[in-house]
Amino acid sequence: MPADLVPQVLAGNRRALARLLSHVERGEAEAALKALYPHTGRAWVIGVTGSPGSGKSSLVNALTQHYRANGETVAIVAVDPTSPFSGGAILGDRIRMRDLSGDAGVFIRSMATRGSLGGLARTTRDMVRVIDAAGFDRILIETVGAGQSEVEVARVAYTTLVVEAPGMGDDIQAIKAGILEIADVLVVNKADRIGANQTARALKTMLELGHPAARVYHHGQYMTVEAAPAPVAEWIPEVVMTVATERKGIAELAAAIEAHRQHRLRDAGPFDPQALRAELFERAREALFQQWLQTLSPDTIETLIQRMHQRELDPQTAVQQLLAPPSAQEHGHARP
Repeated sequence: MPADLVPQVLAGNRRALARLLSHVERGEAEAALKALYPHTGRAWVIGVTGSPGSGKSSLVNALTQHYRANGETVAIVAVDPTSPFSGGAILGDRIRMRDLSGDAGVFIRSMATRGSLGGLARTTRDMVRVIDAAGFDRILIETVGAGQSEVEVARVAYTTLVVEAPGMGDDIQAIKAGILEIADVLVVNKADRIGANQTARALKTMLELGHPAARVYHHGQYMTVEAAPAPVAEWIPEVVMTVATERKGIAELAAAIEAHRQHRLRDAGPFDPQALRAELFERAREALFQQWLQTLSPDTIETLIQRMHQRELDPQTAVQQLLAPPSAQEHGHARP
């Protein structure tokens, strides 16, 4: 039983942690999650997102080595694309993080997106809480790098790093994807390339144009844009230049993360009420949807699909008929 693994996870047993995370991915650990929740909130969760090819994995690798050199334990959740054949994670990040293998203070877990929007699987948040309860100091979430939908990482992380690289047009893409709104720290990686200074200047200019009136509070309900609450002091994201493969700029990046951490702890604490509200609504919406599906007969759904296929019914009207009382549904299914 997954709940039987809870004492071992709290004691730091890595094998038990890996087994429990597998149960979490399969949706079989509700009792264990309930037991572990009071033990969460100690690790600092850092999200790392950005376009493919910007060097996120190398940055996570270098940042982990920096924290380990300071005596901190680190867990990495690498959200990989889903394999079209097995349905599991492709495990590309495991290959790129071989430098960390054998370190007892590092735990790496790859997971598949399983088609989830935003580049994060639905169970990522629960997996992070299990790892948090296991006693790690830092948890790094590296996302797929799927573009606009990457903003979902901001719902889970306490500090969000957006990684850009020169010569990829990322400064323009950042505007189009709304990626700047989620950044707590902007990282220009591969800063030894031509154009790195120009990319950094462009990002700083964008931040200046968006501050203070246009800055948004990115942990809002349903990720909608809303103004930051008045008591919270304005945080201006820092632009840090790094060369992750050579460990250059990593100490400065860690300092920027710590500055944001201190800012957030001083003003609001790690648990954002708006993010918790969004999670509550998301879980309630999913639970209600599943309950509602159980009240429908398969014939009702198939009849509506057939009528949509024959262009007798548009999708919105079909939804309205599904939500109507049973008597109204029967009347709506009657053919003219």
